[in-house]
Amino acid sequence: MLKIAAVGFVLFYLLPIGLAGALWLTGDAPRDWRAADRGSAGLLPPAEVHPGAVVRVFAARTVRWRGIFAVHSWIVLKEAGAARYERYDYTAWGEPIRVNGFEADGRWFGQVPELVYAADDEAAARLIPGIRAAIRSYGPRQLGDYAAWPGPNSNTFVASVLAALPATDAVLPPTAIGKDYPVDGRWIARTPSGTGIRVTLGGYLGLTAGWVEGLELNILGAVAGLDLRRPALKLPAIGRVGMAAVDG
Repeated sequence: MLKIAAVGFVLFYLLPIGLAGALWLTGDAPRDWRAADRGSAGLLPPAEVHPGAVVRVFAARTVRWRGIFAVHSWIVLKEAGAARYERYDYTAWGEPIRVNGFEADGRWFGQVPELVYAADDEAAARLIPGIRAAIRSYGPRQLGDYAAWPGPNSNTFVASVLAALPATDAVLPPTAIGKDYPVDGRWIARTPSGTGIRVTLGGYLGLTAGWVEGLELNILGAVAGLDLRRPALKLPAIGRVGMAAVDG
């Protein structure tokens, strides 16, 4: 049994992390984050020509070597008829909840975002009041509350907001380190989708099982697992391998 566990740990944790590190070293990820592109990635139409309500969750590889392991996620809203998008990030500098600090669909210091969740028009309009309420009530919002690992960080913030909206089927990627941090202090809770159970030891070790989230094992923030609803493997540092978590 111990031998099987050791082989599984190598295959599903150490090997993916090593591969992601090699890809980062040989890839074109920006090394000078200060000069990296933070302009629009063209994932949203201009707000003034899109009259309907919009909800988006994006995630992009984070800055410097931490991008080997983790993404930074954020929330974008637009009320019906509004002339601009609103972007909400949780960051390590300034006030943790940062509003409109960056382009709504901007590259995260050179990294192109991936779409995590999308709702439009009436579906988005129904979600926006709950999202605003969840943002207002989010607890760790004072200077110094941010912690890159195990949390609370940007992914903890987004996961907490999504947990207040169980009607959605949004799932943060396995590379969203911090998403399992128990910001409410509960080590046993329902998953954000409300379709399963999450058990976590302060974000350092945990197990998630849910129809929307799939099966995930968290070891020191690194998540490996399996999604049966939209078939895919979930690998630390690599992300999903298989069907995308969201259409589009």
